Amino acid sequence: MSVKKLVPWNWFKNEEEEEKTSTDIVKNRIGSFEHPFHRVQREMDNLFNSLTRDFWTDIPSMHRGFAEILKPTLDLGETQDDYKISVEVPGVEEKDISIELVDNSLVISGEKKNESKTREENYHRVERSYGSFRRVLTLPENADQNSIRAEFKNGVLKVSIPKKQISGSIVKKIAINSH
Repeated sequence: MSVKKLVPWNWFKNEEEEEKTSTDIVKNRIGSFEHPFHRVQREMDNLFNSLTRDFWTDIPSMHRGFAEILKPTLDLGETQDDYKISVEVPGVEEKDISIELVDNSLVISGEKKNESKTREENYHRVERSYGSFRRVLTLPENADQNSIRAEFKNGVLKVSIPKKQISGSIVKKIAINSH
């Protein structure tokens, strides 16, 4: 049995790394000591976050954090022949969606535009979000990057990534020299 079958592919490896680098506080270290101002900033951030945590739970989607507000949900599956990705992007037009291959990652990005030009209405509650979104999916080794297909219908983007055959492991015998 192959170890690869036991451990599923991490499609979100590059997305997690991207989020981590965009939200981490840059720490300026001199030797092994943290700069005092960075420690104060981190403590203030923690204090502010703890004070406002309950406030954001009254606004759906805000309690997940700002990075999650416009992150479209997706389903990821596979058949014997290909990988299937379905991304929910309601309220987004096809012309506002982009799919790109960057190195070994499939980058799905776009923008949900605000439909009203003026805000003459007196809103009692606003739950819909507008703005840019981005999902980064790390492709497995057997993904055929030259044959990816995409289709957009009724606010759902469907991406099909055919699988390609990968040659088996190359085994090379190493001679052991005796002295």
